[in-house]
Amino acid sequence: MTTHFSVAASELPHIEEQARRLRESDADFAAWAEGQGVILHQDLTQLRIATLLDELESRGMSRSLMLQRLVAADRLANAAMWLVVHATYAKRVDVDGRPLDASDFKADPQGHTGGSLNMVPAYVGYLLANLLSGNTRSWLMEQGHCVAAIDSVNLLLGNQKQRHAEAYPEWSSEVLSRFVQDFYSYALDNNGKPASPLGSHANVNTGGAVSEGGYLGFTALQYVHASEKDERLVAFLSDGAFEEQRGSDWAPLWWRAEDTGWVVPVMIANGRRIDQRSTMMLEGGADWFAAHLKHHGFEPSVIDGRDPAAFAWGILMGEQWLQDEAAEIQRGQRQYPARLPYLIAEAPKGYGFAGAGTNRAHGTPLPGNPTRDMESLRLFNEGAARLWQAPEALQSAVACFQQHQQQQRPQEKDHPLATRQVANPVIPETPWVEQGVQHSPMSAVDVAFCALVKANPKLKVRVGNPDEISSNNMSLTLAKLKHRVTQPEFSQDESLDGAVITALNEEAVVSAALANKGGLNLAVSYEAFSVKMLGALRQEIIFSRHQREAGEQPGWRSVPIISSSHLWENGKNEQSHQDSTLAEALLGEMSDVARVIFPADANSAAAALLDVYRHCGQIANLVIPKRALPVSLTPEQSTQLVNEGALCVAGDPAAPLQLVAIGAYQLQQALKAWQRLQQRQVNASLIYMQEPGRFRAPRDTYEADWLATAAQRNALFPASVSTRVFLTHIRPEVLLGHLRPLDLGVDKTAALGYINRGGTLDVHGLLLANRCSWAHLLEKLAKLSGYLIKDWLTAAEYAALQGDVPLTDLLPLAR
Repeated sequence: MTTHFSVAASELPHIEEQARRLRESDADFAAWAEGQGVILHQDLTQLRIATLLDELESRGMSRSLMLQRLVAADRLANAAMWLVVHATYAKRVDVDGRPLDASDFKADPQGHTGGSLNMVPAYVGYLLANLLSGNTRSWLMEQGHCVAAIDSVNLLLGNQKQRHAEAYPEWSSEVLSRFVQDFYSYALDNNGKPASPLGSHANVNTGGAVSEGGYLGFTALQYVHASEKDERLVAFLSDGAFEEQRGSDWAPLWWRAEDTGWVVPVMIANGRRIDQRSTMMLEGGADWFAAHLKHHGFEPSVIDGRDPAAFAWGILMGEQWLQDEAAEIQRGQRQYPARLPYLIAEAPKGYGFAGAGTNRAHGTPLPGNPTRDMESLRLFNEGAARLWQAPEALQSAVACFQQHQQQQRPQEKDHPLATRQVANPVIPETPWVEQGVQHSPMSAVDVAFCALVKANPKLKVRVGNPDEISSNNMSLTLAKLKHRVTQPEFSQDESLDGAVITALNEEAVVSAALANKGGLNLAVSYEAFSVKMLGALRQEIIFSRHQREAGEQPGWRSVPIISSSHLWENGKNEQSHQDSTLAEALLGEMSDVARVIFPADANSAAAALLDVYRHCGQIANLVIPKRALPVSLTPEQSTQLVNEGALCVAGDPAAPLQLVAIGAYQLQQALKAWQRLQQRQVNASLIYMQEPGRFRAPRDTYEADWLATAAQRNALFPASVSTRVFLTHIRPEVLLGHLRPLDLGVDKTAALGYINRGGTLDVHGLLLANRCSWAHLLEKLAKLSGYLIKDWLTAAEYAALQGDVPLTDLLPLAR
């Protein structure tokens, strides 16, 4: 079957003559080859389909039935494209195809029409491949803004999740009119949420969607890691998004038949972004891209992106190509990397409607608004007429596709990736470290993660590593799981089946961890550079939260994103390496799905890591030091931190003065400050807050359920406290904004933290530069509480604090 997978039309002799003979010899084939509406079939596609039909017929399938299904795909594609253009422009739909009047159109048409029109044949082709093979493949779509294609096809087929099925139970004129009115309706319900189940991008109501697809480029990084062994997955990619993220070229390096499914990436090459032609088109179009893919280990095949049959052929043949590659590798005839199939689907942007191939096609392809522009009204009605399918013919086509029960497979809305559920993993005993010793928190995390992996041998593991895992003290994890490479250096921690995905690219490696939704995942990065992961993380956070709001429980185990070699440890590497932005950004997300955790020491770090895996659908940013620090907390205290988010480390929480530390180095400084207060017989408490998001003002009921209880909050932060000072890992203004419920007022509450001062410094110098030493903490507390700082410091300390001595003399204040 794979002989001609990547053969171009120019390489086949007498292609027109061969296609003509096929049509003359088979009337049913000729009827399909004529096409329907705007769906036409190139001679090359006809030859490819004929070969496919021969193969499937040899397996016992009816040639006549398969041709009926091919015709049905043409009709379905036309009808869905017809519905797409109505969704953009119209507020009324007539299933009998009568022309619309100017009053039938929206005052403000909206949509990503061109891309959606291109996605219809692609998605219908995917459905056709499933129908012809009897397998329901998973799908991913990079260009989430093309959701109108998915929603339109799903509505026509009844392949809908509950909310869509209730809103659009049939395709009568009345229901379809409601559908197009709901598209970009902007309406809110009584709770201030979108009233329409439709979105501008894929959302939780979209049948089969697992991501919004608003962050372009990440699907291309993730698809190769997303499927389990023997599953089948199709990834729809965008030539515009190809410019977004580095790393999609590396997919052949990661694919293994032993633990990965049969994947077929499909590039919708329509040649245009929003403002102009895509860079791929400017570089040389499909020919240039095919050569580029060849150079990076793919086997590209150019198909007609206007034809669902071409997509179906490409998907089926691509899978067979990959299976043949795997068989050759298993027999020892070739080595990894396998040459992954890659479909390049060429089509003018917005093919099938007015404005195709122009910049207008991206959004609203007509030259004007049909409500007031007669030329646009004419173009719309003429274009819609070419796409329209008679209801009886469309009903017959839909019936051809509704064969899931007979084929004993799930509908595409319930494909494997969309219904992934991972059972509770076995959580090992936390590897506690003796209190009082010096121990690296990251080393404790290393031991805990290895124990977790050992306890769950059936779960596939992916560790995202932007080339820093060794320097971040996770040598045991690396030795156990190894870098995944195709040609291992046996003197190194490398293996063909390694689980550590290593590349000097934060977006690419975190995508491996996020995509592996059937297993256990982890990503470890320098804190300053982990912010490059933010788009990929937000995409997961948003979709997971929307699932919860829709009553669905995400089935994937939560993913820890560890920020180590962090701000306060990276003084020696200049200010580019001193950045707490990721933690600050994630604190702005909903705390029940985006956790930000600051373990205090080795014990709390190990306990916090293992706790993340007890939950589903969360992204947890753990900010953890790699250097050895005193183990300050007992196992009981570390467990309390995990369960409640904070604890009292020293003193009585009811004391009038309160220090609150957030961050491991901050705790060490706060302990010194509290000890000085004890020496001066000042009544004060010291609270350690590991998870600040649990003490915020909840923004809705879902977040409220995650927060510390009122009893827990009042026990740690009672009304008896008159002055409170925070010492935080992050920027102080950000922290105060999130912890407004604990703010006693501007004259009684303050926060010290990173104030953007850095350079080439050590830890203690960086603390001093940002006024975050124990002495600065006492200074702020004294100012707010009415004490004299001179009473708490020695004369030499006070002189140093006032800047009366050289910088080197200040260092003892932080040590």
